[in-house]
Amino acid sequence: MELKMLEANFLSLPKEFGFRTSYSTSLVGLHSHPKPSSSKVICSKGTNSGSINKVGTSNLLFQSKINGMNEAISRTLDYFDDEYGGVIVNPDKLPSNPNVFASMLQSSLSRWTIKGKKGIWLKLPSEYSELVPIAVKEGFQYHHAERGYVMLTYWIPEGPSMLPANASHQVGVGGFVINDKNEVLVVQEKYCAPPFVGFWKIPTGFIQEAEEIYTGTVREVKEETGIDTEFVEVIAFRHAQNMAFEKSDLFFIGMLKPLSTEIKVDDHEILAAKWMPLVEFVKQPWIQEDSMLKKVTDIFIARMGKKYCGLFAHHLVSKFDDRSSTLYYNVVNTQDVNCNGT
Repeated sequence: MELKMLEANFLSLPKEFGFRTSYSTSLVGLHSHPKPSSSKVICSKGTNSGSINKVGTSNLLFQSKINGMNEAISRTLDYFDDEYGGVIVNPDKLPSNPNVFASMLQSSLSRWTIKGKKGIWLKLPSEYSELVPIAVKEGFQYHHAERGYVMLTYWIPEGPSMLPANASHQVGVGGFVINDKNEVLVVQEKYCAPPFVGFWKIPTGFIQEAEEIYTGTVREVKEETGIDTEFVEVIAFRHAQNMAFEKSDLFFIGMLKPLSTEIKVDDHEILAAKWMPLVEFVKQPWIQEDSMLKKVTDIFIARMGKKYCGLFAHHLVSKFDDRSSTLYYNVVNTQDVNCNGT
């Protein structure tokens, strides 16, 4: 008997894995010649309806009973090939029964090893959390976790794993917003350490997944103060190590133009917000006594005086991935100059 199984036919990898390339895998022919027995399968072209009725339609596929669950013998987990010779298990077609999953995972690892596969990516959604210890027992390691899933990996070849590590950084943003009265938009946070009580600072926050630096800065200013703004440029950024949970931290400071004036405070995280004269803002002890904050403020003032150029956002498409990305750089000696004090 010949049983053909379609693994995948021109499949696009799920966007959550960070890939956009489409892959095509061929039909895999599974050949079997069963010996006569009480449970033999009759599936030849010459089979007539009478013989089918004798055997029973439930026997037309190889089946095995596993703790009350009927599953095809030696099935592998549904997966996609990645461009690095690895495997991405399809999280939408995982078996819900732990015993079935354990059997299929072992069978899959054996098959992938024979086929010379390298890295295995196994994404287990929250509703499949009981499968996590089974995968760990088989040698899978934690890679990262999000609100709705945990990602596990397995490296088949001997030697150290060549799979990329989990994200190493968190990205924060802050927005310098100044109006035509030379006033800076500042806030006091509702929840802060005692030494920072009463300190007026620029609106800050974290970039969300798949969010640009400039759109994230505009969003944070809007959320905390209700002020609409237009992003002008990045005037500086800071890189710090061993921050939250030992992750590195990138913090981008942007310069923005206000498009509105009425402040509406987000009372969930902000205690107060106001327009503060720039001179008064600079004189705060925390600005004068902190070398980092003072330098950032000095840079902002220099930019206002046309003595400094920041980094303007430019959209470019690379042939490497055929995607539009944002490149931040300053432009001089052209009509597109971005440090003209506007």
